[in-house]
Amino acid sequence: MSGENDLRKLLSGMRPELNEGRYVFCTVPEGAVPSGTAPVATVREPEGLTLVLRQEDADAAGLAYDYTAGWITLRIHSALDAVGLTAAFAAELGAHGLSCNVIAGYHHDHLFVAEDRAAEAVAVLEALAARSARD
Repeated sequence: MSGENDLRKLLSGMRPELNEGRYVFCTVPEGAVPSGTAPVATVREPEGLTLVLRQEDADAAGLAYDYTAGWITLRIHSALDAVGLTAAFAAELGAHGLSCNVIAGYHHDHLFVAEDRAAEAVAVLEALAARSARD
């Protein structure tokens, strides 16, 4: 099933959903994922393996982190070759002083924003979706 490419449809139908929990970014040596952890995502870098996981999993494994995030999933199935979606929501969040770390899955985009401002980020994205539906 291919995803949506039309930017207007992507923005108006993004349906941002805040997932439960607090999430952190940690790094471990390649192949050293602690047992008992269930990363939401991993990214292989020359410096080590980045893990995105629940804060309580990181704490239980004794992993260090500097940033605690809320995890927002855009519920629209965006095509991996869609143009402009990331730029549009990043600009809107940035205009409100909200940083955003994005991970693209096969079906959805996943945004990690400062945990204490996650609800605000969802509201900003919902307003962007509403404006896009009217345009």
